[in-house]
Amino acid sequence: MPGLVSIDEIRAAAKRLDGVTLRTPLVPFARVEPRLLVKAESLQPTGAFKLRGAYSAISALSAEQRQRGVVAHSSGNHALAVAYAAALLGVTATVVVPANASQVKVAAAGAFGARIVTCEPSLTARAAMTDQLIAEHGYTPIPPFDHRDVIAGQGTIGLEIAADCPEVDLVVCPVGGGGLISGVAAAIAAAKPGAKVVGVEPALAADAADSLRLGRRVAWSSADTQRTIADALRAEQIGVLPMQHMISQVHDIVTVTEDEIRAAMRLLATGARLVAEPGGAVAVAACLFRASELPAAQLRVAILSGGNVDPALLASVLNSAPAAAGAAQ
Repeated sequence: MPGLVSIDEIRAAAKRLDGVTLRTPLVPFARVEPRLLVKAESLQPTGAFKLRGAYSAISALSAEQRQRGVVAHSSGNHALAVAYAAALLGVTATVVVPANASQVKVAAAGAFGARIVTCEPSLTARAAMTDQLIAEHGYTPIPPFDHRDVIAGQGTIGLEIAADCPEVDLVVCPVGGGGLISGVAAAIAAAKPGAKVVGVEPALAADAADSLRLGRRVAWSSADTQRTIADALRAEQIGVLPMQHMISQVHDIVTVTEDEIRAAMRLLATGARLVAEPGGAVAVAACLFRASELPAAQLRVAILSGGNVDPALLASVLNSAPAAAGAAQ
């Protein structure tokens, strides 16, 4: 079984990403104790962290692999990132997205020149359609999370956190398929070994929490995971390599409710002037509403993983009633 993604792989990815991705800021979230900084990956050119992994993987391909074109399946943000990265590198891209994917993300992927293929809303259907396209056209696959170069690219977030905030002792990270938390945990374990990494996912799509608790990959049905508003975190099962990283380098995974996700989106907009999509807000939601379930810390960094939210949904969230006084911990 291949080993974990190394700090050297993450540093190599950082060199490939230099000048392509933004070194995102750590934005203070005021009036919250213990101290909370938000790593604003919503400010990336594609609106989410996924650009790091997509560009890392495509830029590492051989000339022959690039010439064949690339294909990726995604709930939305990875599709957009692959389309953008491929356009920068002069590579043709096809992206497979579920029929219920966010149209904000799908339209943006198409605007960057990617061919859009839709399928049923399940991870199994997405993977099957991707395999069919590879067989028909010889495309090179760029998986959304279970891929060394993708994980290494996401790990550059951890490198930046460790360098820009050396006193950090807790990093809180969204979990979907596990690529982001794998890369971040690998980087933090090497660069800031005293800090803990904790994952967060919706209670309605808590396959990663079940997997970490049982020590093996657990799959949820697509019917279950589709219930959450957090479309970016609806993966029914984490990847094989991410599971290895979680067991070795992740302290815990906590879950948040749909109301807590919405409240975090609203508080990010009004308290930190940051737009978050639902999946992007879960780490902040855990820091605000599940602090008692997190390890004790003096300085926390929560990763805001994406801000590609449908305008109508954002308007609905902002116009909803604020969280009850004292709800945030």
